[in-house]
This record gives sequence, C-alpha cells and structure tokens, in this order.
Amino acid sequence: MRVAILGATGVVGRTMLEVLEERAFPADEIVPLASARSAGSVLRWRGRDWSVIEPGPGAFRGCEIALFSAGAVRSREWGPRAAGEGAAVVDNSSAWRMDPAVPLVVPEVNGAALADRPRGIVANPNCATIQLVLPLAALHRAAGLARVVVTTFQSVSGAGHKGVAALEAELAGGAPVDTPFVGPIAGNVIPWIGPRGGDGWNEEELKVREETRKILGLPELRVAATCVRVPVRVGHSIAATVELERPLAVPDALSALRDWPGIVVHDTADPLPRDVAGTDAVHIGHLRQDEDDPRVLHLWIVADNLRKGAATNAVQIAERLLEQAAGSSV
Repeated sequence: MRVAILGATGVVGRTMLEVLEERAFPADEIVPLASARSAGSVLRWRGRDWSVIEPGPGAFRGCEIALFSAGAVRSREWGPRAAGEGAAVVDNSSAWRMDPAVPLVVPEVNGAALADRPRGIVANPNCATIQLVLPLAALHRAAGLARVVVTTFQSVSGAGHKGVAALEAELAGGAPVDTPFVGPIAGNVIPWIGPRGGDGWNEEELKVREETRKILGLPELRVAATCVRVPVRVGHSIAATVELERPLAVPDALSALRDWPGIVVHDTADPLPRDVAGTDAVHIGHLRQDEDDPRVLHLWIVADNLRKGAATNAVQIAERLLEQAAGSSV
C-alpha cells in the first residue's frame, strides 16, 4: 500500500511517520510531500531513506491514503486533487472541519461518521478539541451534557517548529527570529491563539466550541473556551467545568471515564504534560463534584498534542478507513 504525507517535514508530519511505523500500519511505500524549500531532503522511515518531493499533478495517484498536515491553504488546494486521484484524504488543518460534507472524526467518539465521505476527505479535529471530546462523550452517555466551560493550556509545539524555536531562543536568552506568538512566551502565558475577532473571541476558542458540537452531534450544546498558550514544549492541558443534565456522583463519573476507549484515569497523582508526552491516550485527573451544584463536575485533561491531538488521531482514522474498505469488500 502507498501512503502520501503532505507536510511530511513538519512537526506533525514527522510524528505521523513515527506513528505509522509504531502501529505497523500496512504501508510498504510512502510519498513524503512538502514545500519547494524542503524538496530534495531525505526522511528515514522503516529503515529506508525517502526523498521529499513537492506536490504536483499525479503525486497522489496510486495512494490509498493521504495524510495532510500542511495548513489550510494547501489543504484546500490539494485535498480535492488527492481525492480526485483516488486517495482517501485525512486532513489535519482547519480547512474542512466545518464543511457539512466532510466528517470531523475522533474514532473513539464518532467513528461511524466515516461511512459518509462525499468529498473523499475526512477532517482531523483541533488538537484541544480531540482531548476534550473523549471525556465529554463518556459523561454525556452517563448523565447528558448541558454546558461546558474550559480553559486550555496549550504547548508551543501546537504552533509548529516556529513555536518550539521561539521558546528555545527565549530560554537561551535570545530573541526569536520569527515568533508565532503575540508576546514573549518564556516565563509567560498568552491568552491569544489565532486571530481575535471584534467580539473578543479568539479563533481557537471558536474552533473548540464549533468542533465539539459537531463531533458530539449536539449542535445546541453550550460551550465556551478560553485558550491560552503556555511555555511547555509538548502536551496540552485543559481545566474543564462540565454541567450535566442530571447529578452524577464522582465514583460513577470515574467508572464512565474508565470504560471509555482511549482514556486513562489517574487516581492519585494528576497527569502532567511532561509525563504524558509520547503517549497516545487522553489522561484524566483531579475530578471533583461542584460544592454548590451536584450536576457539575470539574476535571483536568492532558494529552500529547502532537500524537493524540494530531498524528495519532489521523492514523487511527486511516486505520478505520482500511477496516471499512475491507468490510465492504467481503
């Protein structure tokens, strides 16, 4: 099987290659694609060197799967072309997420949505949204959801190579050459991710709201997010306040979370981003019932944003697509 990776030299693209190898994805050939400045470079995968090429007509021909992580502009340009050349496209950008003809998928939550792909494209959700919807889905099944309020603490790797380089330059006492942040990030927190609209909401905050509703199939769910960039290299954290439709005792909530695939519950020490980096689960800790309202739970959610928040979720989608294709051919 042939698999294309658009944005193969980026932080997420390289992680996709790692995850494909770790999970023994049934591919015997990859087509690493990137911009002209990266074309000609070499990536090591499964013991072989693979030359990076610039995308062009026919680049996706013969590829069963195409994993994209090259930004919304390139995804809009190449997504339909790749699908037209026969590849099932899994796109990590924001380009297609809210398109009603494109499923937005976290396999443990709404994998069944993959059955309907009229554009031949599947959207991978926002990194913070992915780790949020797993516990929300578990709690919704147990007691129904009424309102969700979250504050995210998002690592610099969520801004790609430039984000990591900016933090490292500042920690070394210098100034970053090209920072993606609106202010210094070392020793700081920045409540500004993505453009800010005239109504005061940042783009990232609206993504969390809209994508959570779509994935859960709850278009009227009340969701509000405050998204904050923090000086952590890898790993996003979320402080979530979840109002349920009916009271749910902490032991019952813990049971619901433990039973949900892809979640690891921490009973004693709370999960921390530096400890969960390199893992593929969503980690839950510090769960407690509100002192004033038994329908409200507060919890702490941590995940590796490069893996489950991006690359691993995309590969899991690709695995489901192959299972779907195999099932339909029986």
